[in-house]
Amino acid sequence: MKRVLLVNGVPASGKSTVARALADAGGWPLLTLDTVKEAFFAHLGTGDRDYNRLLGKASYQAIFALIGDFPEGSTTVIDAWFGFQPAAVLNTHLENAKVSRTAEIWCHAPPAAIGKRYRSRLSSRHAGHLGEAYVPELIELACHATPLGTWPLFSVDTTLPLDLAALMDWVASLD
Repeated sequence: MKRVLLVNGVPASGKSTVARALADAGGWPLLTLDTVKEAFFAHLGTGDRDYNRLLGKASYQAIFALIGDFPEGSTTVIDAWFGFQPAAVLNTHLENAKVSRTAEIWCHAPPAAIGKRYRSRLSSRHAGHLGEAYVPELIELACHATPLGTWPLFSVDTTLPLDLAALMDWVASLD
C-alpha cells in the first residue's frame, strides 16, 4: 500500500518549506515539481509560457512514474500546485502509480503576501520560471484557489509558524 502526501497550494504559498519539514520529520522522500522542471530546463532549455506549462505537465507525470517504481508500504511527499491540471489527470497518475492512500496538506497565505513572496525570490529562481509579469495573475489566482478536498485535508496558514508536531500527529492519525 503506497501513500502520498500532497503538499498543495499556489506558487509562493509556502509549499516547499512545509514539504521539506514534513519529509525530513517523517524520513520520507520528497519529490518537487520545481526540481524536476528545472532539470528539464537545464537540458531542454527555456521557452515561452506554453513551453513552461508543457514542462510542468511532463514533470508532474515524471513524479508519478517514479512513485510507480517505489516499493509497497512507501510514503512520498509531493510538493506541487495541483490546481494547474484537471483533477482527473491527478487521479489517473495516482492510479497508474498504484497509490492507495492519499492525503492533502493545503498551504495558503493572503494573496498580497503570496505576490510579495514571489517577487522577492525572482532573482534566485531559475530563468525558466514565470517572471514579474506573472505576479498580478498569481495574486488573482490566490484569491480563488482552494484545496482539492478529495482526501483527508490539513490546512497550513504559512504566515504563521509551522506546527510540525500537529502536522505529524495528523499524518500518524491517517494510519
